[in-house]
Amino acid sequence: MYWPKLTSDLIRKQVLTALQGNVNYREKAVLGVPASYLDSEIFYPDAPFLSNAPFLSSLIANPNHIGCHTLGRSEDFFAGTQEMEKQLIKLCAEQIFKGETDAQDGYVTSGGTEANIQAAWIYRNYFMSEKHAQTSEIGILFSKDSHYSVAKAANLLNLAIFPVNVHANSREIDIDHLERQLEIAALKGIRYFIVTLNMGTTMFGSVDCIEKITAKLNQKNVEYKLHIDAAFGGFIYPFSNTNNLFTFKNPSVDSITIDAHKMLQTPYGTGIFLVRKGYMQYVCTHQAKYVMGNDHTLCGSRSGANAIAVWMVLHTYGSEGMKTRMNALVDRTTELCDRLVQQGIEFYRNPFMNIIAINASCISPAIAKKYFLVADNYDAHVNWCKIVMMPHITRGMMDALINDIQKQ
Repeated sequence: MYWPKLTSDLIRKQVLTALQGNVNYREKAVLGVPASYLDSEIFYPDAPFLSNAPFLSSLIANPNHIGCHTLGRSEDFFAGTQEMEKQLIKLCAEQIFKGETDAQDGYVTSGGTEANIQAAWIYRNYFMSEKHAQTSEIGILFSKDSHYSVAKAANLLNLAIFPVNVHANSREIDIDHLERQLEIAALKGIRYFIVTLNMGTTMFGSVDCIEKITAKLNQKNVEYKLHIDAAFGGFIYPFSNTNNLFTFKNPSVDSITIDAHKMLQTPYGTGIFLVRKGYMQYVCTHQAKYVMGNDHTLCGSRSGANAIAVWMVLHTYGSEGMKTRMNALVDRTTELCDRLVQQGIEFYRNPFMNIIAINASCISPAIAKKYFLVADNYDAHVNWCKIVMMPHITRGMMDALINDIQKQ
């Protein structure tokens, strides 16, 4: 895993150069594009600080990154910044997730929910096209700790769901229950599976045991496509656990979701979808004839500025800086865990993640409210309250929490 750290001046120059590669609405007679720069009465295009503010400059330039640029043809109005998005996808797929050179496609999504739906959409269409499957023969298999977007995808695509129980203390998928769900699915006529595994669940930061699960699926001769939901863990777990199996080096892995607007602190709307070459074709919207290269994405039009934001963060730190940054968060999480142990507080925590799920019976509702801890269930009994160790959390905040726990 390596990419260089760039100086702020070089980052600024590269972004502004990319913007010059896009169509300029003020200099060209752009008559056919249903877009323009941002309203100049509100967003000042000539503000002197913009020359030193590449992200704000990209927002005002308003590039539309409709389509998937790693496939080849795209709208040439925005070729300059599209190239930066292609660089970003290549970096994430090849450096962070160890993919082969130019062997992955992808695009910047609105977030993990869209990326997870995109994956399910692709594999449903793959099974229907290549295996002549009916939707009634395709199911989605996932851990009960998985993000709700997996169930949302099943609802949108009219697919049966097969959630698998997890063990309460380890949060690992119950392999016996997995086998029973496969048997139930077979009785219901399910022949093909879209399997979603987690690199950091939203509530617990738990990581599914990919070896055990794929071994069971292979033992049962299950035909499946495997998607990794790394929306939470994708920008921390690969840096804190560099030998993990959630990469494109693992032949079982077909696609990956990551969210920059979590651990990278980029603006919301900066998720990323990565997939092996040869799969995006199954969701090509051929009716989008007026779009150069057609459209292969769920969202269609999207802001090029979001891709630039992620590119800027990754190159501001470089790979070594990212390792340092993420491991610092993991270390600080461990420090807080050690203090919770001293107080007799029960919790779950994956040692490579920055999430602590506290047993709700060990902490008063008043403390949970005071420190904005997120509950696992707002409709019924609360079992867990989580802490997410982010850069803004100081040791003073941690001291205050421990002091309040001592007093409860």
